Amino acid sequence: MAYLAGVVLTLLFFLTLNYFTVLNKQQKYLVTAVVMLLVLLAIGFNKYNTAQQEKMMNAVLLYKQGKTINCEGLKVNIDNYTLSVGTYTFIGKKDTDNYAKMISASTCRE
Repeated sequence: MAYLAGVVLTLLFFLTLNYFTVLNKQQKYLVTAVVMLLVLLAIGFNKYNTAQQEKMMNAVLLYKQGKTINCEGLKVNIDNYTLSVGTYTFIGKKDTDNYAKMISASTCRE
């Protein structure tokens, strides 16, 4: 829905350019194209961030289910690491080889 709002706002921007500016037609098209490009880049950036967040949350879900996940070449599981929910960071438990190691959940693969 937000994407549709972005397109509508761009069209309204173009209409404003058409009636209330002293730009020639070519300049109006150029400004509209730049604004449309910015909207498309914002959409792409949003989709990329959503995919990254979903990947991280899937890794956290697997961790909470007691499965082992691969993070930065290390095997992370509930026996060796605790999860800091505020930062989504795995922290090595005391009395393990990974004691005090911190690994961001965003670096993990399923």
